[in-house]
Amino acid sequence: MKKLALFFTTILVTALFLSGCSSKETATKSNESKETKDQLIIYTTIFPLEDFTKKIGGDYVKVESVYPPNIDAHTFEPTQKTMVDIAKADAFIYTGAGLEGFVDKATKALKDEKVKFVEAADGVTFIEGGHDHDHEGEESHEKSHEDEQADEGHEEGEEHHDHGDLDPHVWLDPIRAMTMAENIKDTLIKFKPEQKATFEKNFETLKKELEQLDKELGNTIKEGKTKEIVVAHSAYGYWHDRYGLEQISIAGLSPENEPSQKELQSIIKESRQKNVKYVIFEQNVKPNIAEIVKNELNAEPLTLHNLESITDQDVKNEEDYVSLMKRNIDTLKKALN
Repeated sequence: MKKLALFFTTILVTALFLSGCSSKETATKSNESKETKDQLIIYTTIFPLEDFTKKIGGDYVKVESVYPPNIDAHTFEPTQKTMVDIAKADAFIYTGAGLEGFVDKATKALKDEKVKFVEAADGVTFIEGGHDHDHEGEESHEKSHEDEQADEGHEEGEEHHDHGDLDPHVWLDPIRAMTMAENIKDTLIKFKPEQKATFEKNFETLKKELEQLDKELGNTIKEGKTKEIVVAHSAYGYWHDRYGLEQISIAGLSPENEPSQKELQSIIKESRQKNVKYVIFEQNVKPNIAEIVKNELNAEPLTLHNLESITDQDVKNEEDYVSLMKRNIDTLKKALN
């Protein structure tokens, strides 16, 4: 009889325990559902946009970049699944200036969906991106016959460039990045005006970090023994525009814009004359042509992070815009001294 009573007691305790667990699971699912419902679903392109949106939006946003690790932003094309995900989101935040070549098509394809397209670089002052590998005035970098013919086809006074001729790498300038962050903040406020104070506070915290980066970057370049670096592709024009850094770029604005044989010889010749000791590669692009230059110069390779996308290791290390830019500053300290 005692055994039977013990058996029923055990059954009752187990049932109560399972019931308690079930209630907790239901409550947890309910909380998760509420949290998801309250969050804005946002997709971005380049890493800084993802990072800024997370920092400004905090718990009120769920943010993901459409770029997988190590991707080259210049050549990325979204899958059908990615397009479906974007269509279901509240907002899709991209840079602009022609960096994300797929955006125009995506805008048209998703015009009837609820997603709001946000150009983060709206209002930013862009610099023009040349196709001369930043060697203005050198004979070996004169315009090709095809370029001259194209120029002749323009009427006097007509624009000689379109949006695609602008340098899209604006996020590498902390001050311009501040404008992009502010655009993101304003977008979030439009979606959730009741959280304006939170978004404003988070933005001010980020703004201070960007201002500090601006000072550190400026001082590093100003105090360098040289003001020139040899880079794999022309991503650092904004450091020239703001701080006076000169880039001798092996490829153009896109890593695919490789130099001609004549241009390559000129790059190597100029680098030798300036006693260049380093060739700077990037975390997601390692073109063979840059390897050739490095070997010709017997130079040491260094890495600058262009922040277009992050690596698997960056994800593991929980890197953000500020930490990656600080790594870039450390690289510049070595390259310029």
